[in-house]
Amino acid sequence: MKLTIERTALLKALGHVQSAVERRNTIPILSNVLLSAERDRLTFSATDLDLEIIDEALAQVDQPGQITAPAHTLYEIVRKLPEGADVSLSFTGEDPRLTVSAGRSRFNLPVLPAGDFPVMSSDGLSSRISVQVADLMRLMDKTRFAISTEETRYYLNGLYLHTVVENGVSKLRAVATDGHRLALAEMLAPEGAAGAPGVIVPRKTVAEARRLLEDAGEQVDLQLSAQKVRFELGHAGLTSKVIDGNFPDYVRVIPRDNQKIMLLDNKLFAQAVDRVATISAEKSRSVRMAIESGRMVLTVRNMEAGQAVEELEIDYDGDAFELSFNARYLLDVTDQISGETAEFRFGGPNDPALVLDPLDADVQYVLMPLRV
Repeated sequence: MKLTIERTALLKALGHVQSAVERRNTIPILSNVLLSAERDRLTFSATDLDLEIIDEALAQVDQPGQITAPAHTLYEIVRKLPEGADVSLSFTGEDPRLTVSAGRSRFNLPVLPAGDFPVMSSDGLSSRISVQVADLMRLMDKTRFAISTEETRYYLNGLYLHTVVENGVSKLRAVATDGHRLALAEMLAPEGAAGAPGVIVPRKTVAEARRLLEDAGEQVDLQLSAQKVRFELGHAGLTSKVIDGNFPDYVRVIPRDNQKIMLLDNKLFAQAVDRVATISAEKSRSVRMAIESGRMVLTVRNMEAGQAVEELEIDYDGDAFELSFNARYLLDVTDQISGETAEFRFGGPNDPALVLDPLDADVQYVLMPLRV
């Protein structure tokens, strides 16, 4: 294999695929990226056996071939080469190393046979949905913060992507929950979404796909099956296993009859919560909210650090009540509100609260209060 490629193109493609590679691997070849040179392009593949990322870049190929090289090392080398440099990659059977050279720099990297590199099958990926990149990014951004990180309930460790029909309207919906909060975002279902299986996309896959979407065009093709999901973004593609489990019946936990409705300035509220939470105990991060007509008092008490109290003006004219929430969860939700105002709907002091964005009717957030 022998080729020359522009440093910027090489760095961009390597950057896309190398993040799929785990830093520590018991299987050596999983630390490598597969380089495949043919005709006028170089194709890159990386995998951790659960997801696979492929990208390609234009190159001057003098001698086609395949080899694998350490992904993170190669990326760091290319990142530190001068901007605009032409990078030469060559591998011959005579020298069991990949030679990387640019200008006066020359590196020799260990290699492993391309034939040993695992390739993820795309069998069964029948349902195909074309989605606007901006719409898919929005679904991910509005919900992924609520994906659980606890391994015990593995079926919550991903984003539940599925179609629903409400009042005769078909919608593509993303839902995430960790049992303490829930985030839901939806959009009108694109063509081909009807009949597609609902899938739980793993947390890492969501993060990698979201990163690839930054450099994508206007449209992304989603292919779905009960076992896998594939994102096709121009030259780049990501194929991943989905989580084999049943996502809980989340509709049951979304409150429908919370009658206590409160409107407030979202930015001022977030700043106040952040300030009083400064002295909260790290474990619970509990913030007490005392709500009455026109006014909210935020209180944090910590036996060691003292007490913090802050008062806010709100739009509310019902009966007074109190309840507590995790400050981090409150701030995560306020980060998602697109306008100046946030709408909170409360039931009783132990009932989940519904948070809505008056400027975006297609998102809903549920917060479980703390029992203090």
